[in-house]
Amino acid sequence: DLGSHLERLLSEGETTEDSRGEIEGRLGPQPVVLDHTSGFEGLLFVDDDLLGVIGHSNFSSIRATTCVYKGKWAYEVLISSQGLMQIGWCTLSCRFNQEEGVGDTPDSYAYDGNRVRKWNVTTTNYGKEDRLVEQDCALWRLHGDPTVLITLAHIFNHFAPLMCKVYLVEDVLMNFLLGILEGGGSVDEHPLIQQLLDLFWLLMEDYEVNECLKQLMMSLLRAYRFSPIIPDLGFQIHYLRLTTAILHHEKSRKYLVSSHVVLNANTFDVLRSVVFFYIKTPLRVKEAGLEELILTTWWPTDFDKEGKDEHEPADESADERLRRRAYERGCQRLKKRIEVVEELQVQILKLLLNNKDKSTGEASRYIFLNKFRKFLQENASNRGQHPTALCPPEYMVCFLHRLITAVRACWDDSCRKSPGSISSEEAYIPPQLFYNGKVDYFDLQRLGGLLSHLKKTLKDDLASKANIIIDPAEIQATSMDDLDEDEESGAAQRPFGAVAMGGALARPSWLSSPTLGRANRFLSTAAVSLMTPRRPLTQPEKVKVRTLAVEHRTEEDIEGSHGNDGLLLGRPLEEPDQPIADKSLLEIVDGIVMMYNLSVHQQLGKMVVVSDDVHEYAVALKDTEEKIIRCPARRPDILEELKKSQKVFAEKLNHLSRRLAWINATIYSKDKMLDVYWLLCVCIRTIEHADNTGSLFAFTPEFYLNVAMNAYSALKNYFSPANSMEELPGYEESLTQLAAILAKHFADPRIVGTDIKDSLMQALASYVCYPQSLRAVERISEEQRVAMMKNLLAPYEQRPWAQTNWILVRLWRGCGFGYRYTRLPHLLKTKPEDANLPSLQKPCPSLLLQRHMAELLSMDKDMAASFLNSVLNQLNWAFSEFIGMIQEIQQAAERPERNFVDTRQLKVCATCFDLSVSLLRVLEMTVTLVPEIFLDWSRPSAELLLRRLAQLLNQVLNRVTAEKNLFDRVVNLRLPGLESVDHYPILVAVTGILVRILVDGHRQGNSRAASVLLSDPCFQLHSIQLLLGEGGDSSGASAAVRKHFSLHASGGAVWCLAHQYLFKKQIPTSEEDLCPICYAHSICAIFRPCSHKSCKACINQHLMNNKDCFFCKATITGVEDYSKPGS
Repeated sequence: DLGSHLERLLSEGETTEDSRGEIEGRLGPQPVVLDHTSGFEGLLFVDDDLLGVIGHSNFSSIRATTCVYKGKWAYEVLISSQGLMQIGWCTLSCRFNQEEGVGDTPDSYAYDGNRVRKWNVTTTNYGKEDRLVEQDCALWRLHGDPTVLITLAHIFNHFAPLMCKVYLVEDVLMNFLLGILEGGGSVDEHPLIQQLLDLFWLLMEDYEVNECLKQLMMSLLRAYRFSPIIPDLGFQIHYLRLTTAILHHEKSRKYLVSSHVVLNANTFDVLRSVVFFYIKTPLRVKEAGLEELILTTWWPTDFDKEGKDEHEPADESADERLRRRAYERGCQRLKKRIEVVEELQVQILKLLLNNKDKSTGEASRYIFLNKFRKFLQENASNRGQHPTALCPPEYMVCFLHRLITAVRACWDDSCRKSPGSISSEEAYIPPQLFYNGKVDYFDLQRLGGLLSHLKKTLKDDLASKANIIIDPAEIQATSMDDLDEDEESGAAQRPFGAVAMGGALARPSWLSSPTLGRANRFLSTAAVSLMTPRRPLTQPEKVKVRTLAVEHRTEEDIEGSHGNDGLLLGRPLEEPDQPIADKSLLEIVDGIVMMYNLSVHQQLGKMVVVSDDVHEYAVALKDTEEKIIRCPARRPDILEELKKSQKVFAEKLNHLSRRLAWINATIYSKDKMLDVYWLLCVCIRTIEHADNTGSLFAFTPEFYLNVAMNAYSALKNYFSPANSMEELPGYEESLTQLAAILAKHFADPRIVGTDIKDSLMQALASYVCYPQSLRAVERISEEQRVAMMKNLLAPYEQRPWAQTNWILVRLWRGCGFGYRYTRLPHLLKTKPEDANLPSLQKPCPSLLLQRHMAELLSMDKDMAASFLNSVLNQLNWAFSEFIGMIQEIQQAAERPERNFVDTRQLKVCATCFDLSVSLLRVLEMTVTLVPEIFLDWSRPSAELLLRRLAQLLNQVLNRVTAEKNLFDRVVNLRLPGLESVDHYPILVAVTGILVRILVDGHRQGNSRAASVLLSDPCFQLHSIQLLLGEGGDSSGASAAVRKHFSLHASGGAVWCLAHQYLFKKQIPTSEEDLCPICYAHSICAIFRPCSHKSCKACINQHLMNNKDCFFCKATITGVEDYSKPGS
């Protein structure tokens, strides 16, 4: 028992001669001498004291009289001559002869200082050309008497066990090492720490060094995490410098990385996993000394009606300009101090990414890479299930930025050594990483669905495009495994992107199967063959690809070797053969993209709250100051309260503006913005290269598209306006590339996930709301623009249509009748919750995309008919649902007892109303751009479409304009959640359609439209009179409509319509002449061959779904015009 033995020795005060002989691990007499009786071979001269020897034959050998079997031991030898000599250790069974000495046999080990080599049957280079003892001493640079080595060995024999005690490590060793670094300067100027670590590994047992280093790093983690924030960040810098010094030691660094200290959470709490790369935000300004750094505070003071900052430097007063500049200087001082900490954190990561330290085993980078992948797996797998077991998002943000800086530095260093390879500015992830099985994506959803499904359906494409063949036996085995798991889980194939109700945590959209790791067995044991493209697939020369567990991968598996492409195995024919210096960096960049998707983007959005608070308090302070100016002198009580509020707001703004300076320096600085922009460009290039592979694009993980969309959103909404997006290098080109991706892939059949499809459509809808991004959409190629519009005009049935309809509306907004408003007129006096919402942006219609839409609808008659029929169907559904819901709301409001209408029901009701308005606007857009679709009756479906349109317009008008109707009563309730429900938006949309078909077209088309509108049974003249402002009452809908618009400008045409209506009512129509189906229109069509008759509207509608006659069920072969013969 070493512990009790050590305590006994310490209690005795000094060791005796006997006790020194009883040291465990050593056998033999105390004085070590040469064995001149039996331990030699060859002709030797041995001194009388048995301490010196001279060889006089070919390769003589001699042993000492002592054996060691445990622990670490050393002996010293003084070499007095030149020549070939080997000194080392051997076992008792080792036998020597004149040809083989120590080191030449399997059971001996030797060193030759003359030839600078070590021997154990075979030989390798080792050490420097010097004497053995000096070589050993040179490792830790203690020149002088070699007996120091023996003395230190005895000291460490008692000292080493104490170094495993956490309290001694934290209180003594860590402070001692920190004291060494107190002199300042770079870490390289303090070699004593390296020498001490050399001594630790030389004179202590491995398990003792491991425990000591583990406790030392844990102490540093705790000290760094809980150290107070002072103005110069001195504590953080001190602890990071010591961490860097320790990681400079190669052997210690490899142990610390491989034993989960730096990244992984298997040994330590995950909260400490990436703590070294985190700069915590102070909760109290005084704690961080920000008052000393930022003496003067400043915040924006000029706002528009919606609370947006419209401050212009030219409008600043001299005092305000001085305050702003002083505040900016303070922010710069703070930023410089934070950059010192960030630089040390980057140095730590560069040490961990070192791939040149291979002399003592696997390079640090590959150890780090495997641990980094495990770290990502734990965070991706536990998200949504065990949120307390995850790395905090605020830690992840800082870690991501430091890792990007370190990886780009390593990438560019490799490029300088390998001219012609891709630089970090052009970095992307080659598509073969997504399907060759070399990188573990642990059950993350792919664009084409589950990996187990893709490898079965796309096996032929893999063989033809990427020269990868999957063994059919493996596919069958995987299929059976999938079947078993489906039976166990019950719903393993359900999409997991739906929002969870009832307070449960929703699983992220990029997670698919609930069985972790199942889908990644794509090529785990599959046979893969590299072959020429023309080689037949029947007899491939198969090569097994090792897809090992993450922790078992080697450098060769990643970087490749002769005839092995490593991570780039299976390059498709469409992918250019561009050299990449270090393939291992590709996987780290891939992990960085995944990190951003896991939690970084969400955290960036949370930290914007501080900036929003500054704006809110600034608006409140300005409002209070204006009230103080207007306060009458006779009310000192009110003035006192206002001044108290002013003081509170000012103090809060002083605190928030200093805190915002810290957040801008650590999270939203220009450098951080460039990092996110670089990540956006990496995702764009990756998606473009993967798209070029055709069907293999389905293997791309969903999170690449998510990160591309979210990174752009962060640049636009989080980093601006403090940093301008226009200053980013190549920003316009990147914006256009992202627009092309959104335009192409929002309806890409290779993408099957409903969540990622919805995200793409929402991103495109947001894109067309802002002038700059809309111009980017217009800059993509004409072929892509036309294809995008064609997808937007696809029939609405059996697909999500609300977002695509919203996109069309945004392209039209600003061109429609009464449709140039940003907010509805009755809401102008209220403040919006978020003035930056896409729906509240100023109209920016796209005439170019409208032209493409007109050309498509005009040229493709079948597509135009199916599109408009689907729009009319959805309008009928949306408005009917809206009317049904407001009936329920009205019934609840009329009950005598106090009733609360469900908030969700109100929201759905408002949504149905907004959908109805947007569908009407799309119809207005179509009627304006391509009026012949409705008015040119030579087109097959024109008359039917016009009659359906007239029917729906009359229904809407009747419901909305009737006196004291249901719509009026619900609008007057002014319920929260129904703010958008009003007469104006829906009536102007209907009016826009009426104006286009009755006024702005050709005379023949106008008369046709008027005739169809008048012949509809639901037509009421009262509705037209109300639109003209001629209604009898002066309240309700009529007053609301007259206030905002009327049709007096087109009054002549509409009154002409009214007179036609009255004239038609005076002409009696025989019942025999009316259509027997609808009894609304005259008979004007005859069927062949059965000769039955009806109106054209009924027969055209019927023939869309059925070819049988209404009456006799005969098959209709044709329909001809019919007119009643004169009497």
